[in-house]
Amino acid sequence: MLNVGALKEGYVLDHIKAGKAMTIYHDLKLDKLDCTVAIIKNARSNKMGKKDIIKVECPLGDVDLDILGFIDHNITVNIIKDSKIVDKKELKLPKQVVNVIKCKNPRCITSIEQELDHIFVLADEEKEIYRCKYCEEKYRGKRNK
Repeated sequence: MLNVGALKEGYVLDHIKAGKAMTIYHDLKLDKLDCTVAIIKNARSNKMGKKDIIKVECPLGDVDLDILGFIDHNITVNIIKDSKIVDKKELKLPKQVVNVIKCKNPRCITSIEQELDHIFVLADEEKEIYRCKYCEEKYRGKRNK
């Protein structure tokens, strides 16, 4: 049995699809934060068979949960304070994401104006479709990488 110590303050990201923890680690820019991060890959799970878990010990608010909701809104987020779970956040698809994905339309203003933020807006919540704010190009990639 693997034992990873308890957090004093931070987040436990649970129910991540097996093998996706490193993608989430980079998308959340956890490598840029000065904090302790534990990544558990392929943990046994009754619900999922195998899953990944990420434990992040950092001040609350340092992690952008909108990005996480965009990647996979089925991930469970436990918020830890004083070594106890104080809240469980249910993720939702964010109304918009900024600089998470890039518009692939060569005629989009973001292709010309390099410093412009890449903003995608949730156009259809039911079908989980995002469109570029500037040119309305549909995002065709996989969110749930």
